[in-house]
Amino acid sequence: MASDYAKALGSRLRAIRQQQGLSLHGVEEKSKGRWKAVVIGSYERGDRAVTVQKLAELADFYGVPVSELLPDSAPASASEAPPRLILDLERLGSVPAEKAGPLARYAAAIQAQRGDYNGRILSIRQEDLRTLGVIYDEPASRLAEQLIAWGVLNPEARQGLD
Repeated sequence: MASDYAKALGSRLRAIRQQQGLSLHGVEEKSKGRWKAVVIGSYERGDRAVTVQKLAELADFYGVPVSELLPDSAPASASEAPPRLILDLERLGSVPAEKAGPLARYAAAIQAQRGDYNGRILSIRQEDLRTLGVIYDEPASRLAEQLIAWGVLNPEARQGLD
């Protein structure tokens, strides 16, 4: 019978895999057979113990810090109200290079805090947009319009602006 910790670790492993849009077989394919679907599944169910070395290798494969795979590092803010703003992280490349740095660093910090590494989109709060406005030395509404023009922020974000 799997321990509670093994089950919690498995849940974290499953959450990271699913955030990246991978099935168990997708992991096996993407890793070119390095990670077998049956092994990953047994780690995720807590049926099989994972060594520290294997955990570090798996974290490297997923592109996340090892600490994000450990159960005690789960974000505490999971019960907050759903955010209304969506950043398209794949469109960050369309942001002029001299403007992209602060936004990319801010998004990476939020991802690390939440343990959210899907790499495609990131939901943020109105307060995050205000903070970005301070960083960019722009009113939040003007920054939002610029982000929308670059295709990084969803146009529905206009509705929640002051």
